[in-house]
Amino acid sequence: MHEHEQRVEKSGKRKSISGLVLRSGLLCLGIILIFSLGLGIGNGTISVAKKASQQNSQLPADLNYTTVEELYDELRVRYDGKLSEQKLLDGLKAGLTDAAGDTYTVYLNAKDAEDFNNQLDGTFSGIGAELGKDDQGNLVIVAPIDGTPASKADIRPQDIIVSVNGKTTVGMSVEEAVTQIRGKAGTSVSLRILRNKTQDLTFEIKRETIKIPSVKHEILDGNVGYMQIIRFGDDTKDLALAAAEEFKAKNVKGVVLDMRGNPGGRLDASVDVSSLWLPKGATVLQERQNGVITGTEVASGVNPLLGVKTAVLIDEGSASASEITAGALKDNKVATLYGVKSFGKGSVQSIEELQGGGELKVTIARWHRPNGQNIDKKGISPDKEVKMTEDDRKNDRDPQRDAAITFIGQ
Repeated sequence: MHEHEQRVEKSGKRKSISGLVLRSGLLCLGIILIFSLGLGIGNGTISVAKKASQQNSQLPADLNYTTVEELYDELRVRYDGKLSEQKLLDGLKAGLTDAAGDTYTVYLNAKDAEDFNNQLDGTFSGIGAELGKDDQGNLVIVAPIDGTPASKADIRPQDIIVSVNGKTTVGMSVEEAVTQIRGKAGTSVSLRILRNKTQDLTFEIKRETIKIPSVKHEILDGNVGYMQIIRFGDDTKDLALAAAEEFKAKNVKGVVLDMRGNPGGRLDASVDVSSLWLPKGATVLQERQNGVITGTEVASGVNPLLGVKTAVLIDEGSASASEITAGALKDNKVATLYGVKSFGKGSVQSIEELQGGGELKVTIARWHRPNGQNIDKKGISPDKEVKMTEDDRKNDRDPQRDAAITFIGQ
């Protein structure tokens, strides 16, 4: 998740999220996402009833803990070392969620839950890199957050984290990695990185307290509106609307929406952003459980950019909520996508608050684009592929943005 991550909805004790990954970017997407790289909690519009899914209807209402108690009794009596009741309970809960075999279904203890929620609003102490897992189970950077220590150190999407402070990441969960990477501002963390599976690199990165507005905007030469969304957080709706209204007032020629390196966040924020370009009632996404549609998110009708020529920038660090927005604008034929294929996170998580301050982050559904496709592990391909080369990076060139601006001017 992100050292940061995702969509968030509060409903009583429930919050729903659809996306960041580790945040330090990430918030989780080592934000990840903030997650995060690489994936929000808030007022979502999809509510999920607390009942067993059809896929798990065969499970008993309560587990038989006899053998667990037996194991505990033996451990308590025979273990040569100091045991903590709280750590044992946290381990039991973590093991239960790990057994689901889903990267995004996890137990967060009280401290991790507090850190996670702080990261969703863009405030955390770390390096600003979202974390996730690739298909081989490697711990990877989903996206570094622009302007953070990770970004300044040239940490890149898809970098594999081999070790943190000398500790191997083999078998390490995203949440554990976030805990290892985050720390007091002013201290440093050492990351050993495998890049492109050929370069073995080591980075010493000083942590900072990071508070980042989720949206930046400006009007470029040629009267082109440029909006960059770093993550989908609590402030995204208002900041994106303000940018859109300014673009409309200035009668811009078109808009470039930059979601490269955006690990995701709040699902409701992605719906609000998508709505800026869409007619009221247009489909933004569908949620499905076991292949059956359980909810549909539609455009709100607050759409100052309706009819405005738009190019959307995506890359391998664009995940979750940013993919929802890109897919909604593409499938509704209101924008043209530039860049390279996105990350590919197509599941929705709900956050359930537990006694003692802990939280359960559990996958409750899969989201599908308006055209019916789920992008999990597939990503979204741009209409116009434009790659960023090593030489471009070294010489501070941005051919992807340049191509989008050229399109607007045509």
